Amino acid sequence: MAEDKEMSNAVINGNDSLTGHIISTTIGGKNGEPKQTISYMAERVVGTGSFGIVFQAKCLETGEAVAIKKVLQDRRYKNRELQLMRVMDHPNVITLKHCFFSTTSTDELFLNLVMEYVPESMYRVLKHYSNANQRMPIIYVKLYMYQIFRGLAYIHTVPKVCHRDLKPQNILVDPLTHQVKLCDFGSAKVLVQGEANISYICSRFYRAPELIFGATEYTSSIDIWSAGCVLAELLLGQPLFPGENAVDQLVHIIKVLGTPTREEVRCMNPNYNDFRFPQIKAHPWHKIFHKKMPPEAIDLASRLLQYSPSLRCTALEACAHPFFDELREPNARLPNGRPLPPLFNFKQELTGASPELVNKLIPDHVKRQIGLQFIHLGGS
Repeated sequence: MAEDKEMSNAVINGNDSLTGHIISTTIGGKNGEPKQTISYMAERVVGTGSFGIVFQAKCLETGEAVAIKKVLQDRRYKNRELQLMRVMDHPNVITLKHCFFSTTSTDELFLNLVMEYVPESMYRVLKHYSNANQRMPIIYVKLYMYQIFRGLAYIHTVPKVCHRDLKPQNILVDPLTHQVKLCDFGSAKVLVQGEANISYICSRFYRAPELIFGATEYTSSIDIWSAGCVLAELLLGQPLFPGENAVDQLVHIIKVLGTPTREEVRCMNPNYNDFRFPQIKAHPWHKIFHKKMPPEAIDLASRLLQYSPSLRCTALEACAHPFFDELREPNARLPNGRPLPPLFNFKQELTGASPELVNKLIPDHVKRQIGLQFIHLGGS
């Protein structure tokens, strides 16, 4: 895997217009491997932002579709997103295939991250349901949220990365298999205890309250808050906290959770002194969602959307929540009768989890399968 992710040294001169443009680069050539030329034909731009652009391209040698994220590279620094993506390997995290530099006629240097292509984003799926005036079927809410938590459990525990911008636009969905992948690690960072971080991070509707309070020593639980906002949005069909600015964002949160206590504010940011809030009572969770909402869904939302970061459940604990029990049934299927995407092929994300938690996460029918595999392996 690692050799694919090696940076190729080829610097490509290309014109700056994209569609139909062909980019060629060389991979391999290390340790006596043969060199290989790979060419990509840019097909269409699928995303733009302050970072640069993402376009869909086709590998001319294999016909495979890829997504290429092209970002302006400062020659003085290493690209943090590339460093993080090189070490990540999980079914619910976008895969980096390889990367190369390209220059423009004006000698600007661009880094190109070549990733697997996934056709849909959660944002577009949500839009599809809201345009049709429908709610997302609860089986898909379970399936998507479980995989989001599994991806978070992996990034939080193995490379110890905090995503810092989890939102529907950064969650990809394969419309055929319903496999979900976290993407866009442009804001992600390995958080080190005792080291300050910027608090102006994460898109507003999904921003944890401690960030609004200016906390700089936050933890990966900011991603858990964002995931709680995504869960609520999948259930409601619209954002739960649609603030127009930071202050309004806090007002929306207070209207639901009530005014934070002094202790809760201290847990979010011990240095925050400007404590003047209108005293508002919490709005009961069951009144926020409609009457037919499964109580487990409401219970999970309430465990994620807590003021005190340390009271929010971890991503792995969220995976074990009863809301997802239906996915653990031996005969669980997609609505069209096809099998669910792989949900129990755990990697290192179970490292350090308690035996009780591991026991809950691996369904009995999977344990039996694993047991049989061990017996076969032992007998061969």
